[in-house]
Amino acid sequence: MPNSNDDSDNPWRSATPSPPDINQMTEQAISRLRGLLSGGGSGQNSNASLSKYLTIGFFILLGFSLWSAYYTVPSDSLAVVQRFGKYLKEVPPGLHFKVPLGIDQTTIVPVKRQLKQEFGFATPGAQDAYQGERDGRRETQMVTGDLNAALVEWVVQYRIADPVKFLFEVREPAETLRYVSESVMREVVGDRTVDEVITIGRQEIEIEALVKMQELSTKYVMGISIDQVQLKNINPPKPVQESFNEVNQAQQSKEKLINEARREYNKVIPLAEGEKDQRIREADGYRLKRINEAEGDALRFNALFAEYQKAPEVTRRRIYIETMQAVMPTIESKVLMDSAGSSALPLLNLVGERSGNNEK
Repeated sequence: MPNSNDDSDNPWRSATPSPPDINQMTEQAISRLRGLLSGGGSGQNSNASLSKYLTIGFFILLGFSLWSAYYTVPSDSLAVVQRFGKYLKEVPPGLHFKVPLGIDQTTIVPVKRQLKQEFGFATPGAQDAYQGERDGRRETQMVTGDLNAALVEWVVQYRIADPVKFLFEVREPAETLRYVSESVMREVVGDRTVDEVITIGRQEIEIEALVKMQELSTKYVMGISIDQVQLKNINPPKPVQESFNEVNQAQQSKEKLINEARREYNKVIPLAEGEKDQRIREADGYRLKRINEAEGDALRFNALFAEYQKAPEVTRRRIYIETMQAVMPTIESKVLMDSAGSSALPLLNLVGERSGNNEK
């Protein structure tokens, strides 16, 4: 009768070999390690060496764990902690500890720092991890609303408002922001003429682009707050740049002449207006003076006439005396004659003699 323990003829035996014995494999690994460490020495020495190296490895592992268990968050940042890849919490600035050996992972996010992205140029020496790759030549080439071409350079300044959304809601948020900014700027520039883009429409373009970029950032849940959109250099393409410069110089000359004419106008017209007002005020003053004097003379004459009607002889004499008091002081030579005399009274020229004596 065949042996029941022999499975060689068992038709239900699986074709897959049985798994190896874990204990046997562990013993074999320990034996090989002892042989490597002891170099073929006695078993007791092998056990001592193995314990020594295991202790050293334990302390090395412990030191590495302690070294990787603490981290520092800068004052302008927050740390987002993940445990086994799942979001756990946000950590404020300062010194903190985490579970080592890769269990907890931290990502530093600069939430209080103003970040920026430059389009069409790059600041020398700038090291911004959120800038992303860029192709300045492709980014700056735009078509305006009147089917002209322009090279537009601009800067977007933003802050990270929500670190969790910034890290987990959108893949590569900084690069996504570049695409959003480029799309919005092309749309805004495409609604205006090349003259507006280069000269008078810069501020309107900045305001409209800022509003639309913020709307798209909120719609895509990027966790970004855009602070400012600032246009830099706006130039026509190189083949037509000289012609555009000539046109701009002509426009600037035109504006200069207009401003000079306005300056002369503002200088001459107000002066003439002032002189006109002064002449009018002088004429009004003279008119009022003449009216008041005439009215005063009329009132005085009426008062005098009333007194004259009461006592004509007395009034006549008083008028004569007052007139003589006003006239006599202005006369240098005075000759008094008797009304009964028939001829002029011969007088000695005392005035001439007095003046001659004074000269001597």
